[in-house]
Amino acid sequence: MMSEKEENEWIKRSIILFFIGFFIILVGVIITVSAALLFGGGSASIGGFILIGPFPIVFGAGPEAPWLALFAIILGILSVILFLVLWWRRS
Repeated sequence: MMSEKEENEWIKRSIILFFIGFFIILVGVIITVSAALLFGGGSASIGGFILIGPFPIVFGAGPEAPWLALFAIILGILSVILFLVLWWRRS
């Protein structure tokens, strides 16, 4: 079991990591929107992977959607593998 001090430290690190991730995503969106407004033209594609329990949901739209969907599937598989490795290591 963790002591109260270790638990508070873990919560503090988790919150900091969450805000760092949020900030990185926000900066990425701002850069993407700025580039689209400044340079115009081009095409947009979207792809995603949602894992709800054992059921994967893959979606995509646009000219590059198949590649984005494949990339999302690969990232999803790597996430599950990383989760299992860390879970087995903890046990």
